[in-house]
Amino acid sequence: MSLRSPLIDGFGRRLSYVRLSVTDRCDLRCTYCMSEHQTFLPRKDLLSFEEMERLSLFLIDSGVERLRITGGEPLVRKGVLDFITKLGDQVHKGRLKELTLTTNGTLLEDAAPVLAGAGIKRINVSCDSLKPEVYRRITRGGDLNKVLAGIAAAQAHGIHIKLNVVALAQDNRAEIPDIIRFAHDRGIDVSLIETMPLGDEISGREAQFVSLKDVLSDLRSFWQVDGITDTTGGPARYYRVAETGGKLGLITPLSHNFCDTCNRVRITCTGQLYMCLGQDDQVDLRGPLREDATDAGLQAALAEALAHKPKAHDFFIAEAGLPQPQRSHAPARTMSLTGG
Repeated sequence: MSLRSPLIDGFGRRLSYVRLSVTDRCDLRCTYCMSEHQTFLPRKDLLSFEEMERLSLFLIDSGVERLRITGGEPLVRKGVLDFITKLGDQVHKGRLKELTLTTNGTLLEDAAPVLAGAGIKRINVSCDSLKPEVYRRITRGGDLNKVLAGIAAAQAHGIHIKLNVVALAQDNRAEIPDIIRFAHDRGIDVSLIETMPLGDEISGREAQFVSLKDVLSDLRSFWQVDGITDTTGGPARYYRVAETGGKLGLITPLSHNFCDTCNRVRITCTGQLYMCLGQDDQVDLRGPLREDATDAGLQAALAEALAHKPKAHDFFIAEAGLPQPQRSHAPARTMSLTGG
């Protein structure tokens, strides 16, 4: 039960879902996510796990029902499993409805028992190819076998897996049906994601962009793919593939705006709260955490954030032959900084 007034934004949307990044660091360098020689934040700028725990408890007391731990790659930060275990206590007590994780899967095999013990029932694993050489190229050196071993370990501990696949015109578009078959054969859901214009230094995304409307049309040329009403509190629209029996999600920030039902915000590892992935507006939570032993500063900061949560994002990637909108937007920060 919420101990404070529920978090309602200016458009009447109740905030119940927070994505909390614990680090901007990652052991991969995916071409659409960060530069090959990425500069990471100094440790002093990051929230400590004690600060993150206090913030998480404050959010739970304010009616947040779902917490997703993200990065960067969250499992690379030393001490993260102890932090997740503490949050798991809130799940076991019934104060937190769901604790989830987004990971690239490279460190998942060893972490799976702890994650299951913390009450995590679902994990999103980012994997854009099942061809080792293509995966290695997209991730700049990643080992697909580690990811597959991590998925198997998590499933062995009763954790449901969803594959997050960024649709890339040049790298994996033709492979998408094979990825879906592979996943559905193993009881794994798939969410396809349009590449997003995050990070000024990441070039070539226009050439890689493919609308998921076109991908869906491709799939429907040989499969029966029907819309369903399932929801997990995130931005995906879900479909059922009759031939495989599995579920397919489409996350379409560019070709289909999903903002009308947005119930989530992102908090970076430095304590910056972003009300929208596609906007630059932010509210600092690190200052109130470090300067005010009471929760009054956090309460004021959240009230400010809710007042400024936008109605919609302004994502845009130019496509050849299509007119540009009057307003276009591409935040300079990378996804690894914002949190997945």
